[in-house]
Amino acid sequence: MEGDNGDNKVDGEIENGTSSGLTTDWSELTHECLINILSRLNLEHRWRGPMFVCKSWLGACKDPTLHTTFDLESLFDSSAELPRWWSPDFERKIDFMLLSAVGWSQGSLTVIRARHCSDRSLNSVAERCPNLQVLSIKSSPNVTDLSMLQIAFNCTKLQELDISYCYEISYESLVTVGRNCPNLKVLKRNLMNWLDPSQHTGIVPIEYLNACPQDGDSEAGAVGKFMPRLQHLELQFSKLSAKGLALICEGCLDLEFLDLHGCANLTSRAIVSATSNLKNLKEIKKPNFYIPRSSFNAERYGHWNLYDDRFQTNVFNI
Repeated sequence: MEGDNGDNKVDGEIENGTSSGLTTDWSELTHECLINILSRLNLEHRWRGPMFVCKSWLGACKDPTLHTTFDLESLFDSSAELPRWWSPDFERKIDFMLLSAVGWSQGSLTVIRARHCSDRSLNSVAERCPNLQVLSIKSSPNVTDLSMLQIAFNCTKLQELDISYCYEISYESLVTVGRNCPNLKVLKRNLMNWLDPSQHTGIVPIEYLNACPQDGDSEAGAVGKFMPRLQHLELQFSKLSAKGLALICEGCLDLEFLDLHGCANLTSRAIVSATSNLKNLKEIKKPNFYIPRSSFNAERYGHWNLYDDRFQTNVFNI
């Protein structure tokens, strides 16, 4: 009987979370210990679990030291979720997360990598994140010049900017960012494949696709004139011409990487001529595209002769 009582006592201690006087009540961990543990988790894991354990864990999750970086990029790997990401409801969720991180960071946020946010959260970033160095907001249909101008004025330490597929951002934002962010080294301004829009049909709202900007040379002029320290530039499917590329190459002499994939208005000759003075250029991605006739409306484009890269003309100015 005594043996049984002893066994029962041990079983009870284990069941209650104690053994030999040691407690395993995780809510009693010190704030420093919690920060140490939480710092080993990525952003997704912190948001999905620890915040809901207890009040002390929630408090630890809000510690500014955990919010120098806001990186959701790894969550956008699933192509099955693409249509849902373009919904207003999803945008509100991203805005909520970013606004929370901005508040908790207390000005220490230096890196933001997100998608599908809006002016609402970006205005808060501009107001409260003066130390921001990296801003990546690809595919954000409701980010406009209004918030980007505020980012330019207030986040002058910016070194990397990715505004790919953000069609409500114009060359005016590029001008202001260039003027106010002298340390900008990386710019990614990729556009969707306008040569074959079927890639986006059913995923991206059609009204957004129809808003595709036509001002490639104005953007190129802004880059060339106001971003002289650029080392990495991506302009996939831009509609810039040889003139626009020349402006970039004349003003951005430090370029090491240049991505021109899908830039249908550029010829090989124009690219070679414009880039010949870029002594630091290590890699260039040329247009290198093939456009099957099936990609175009036969009635509208059937009379065109489509050439490969050796014989490109400016017939793609739509």
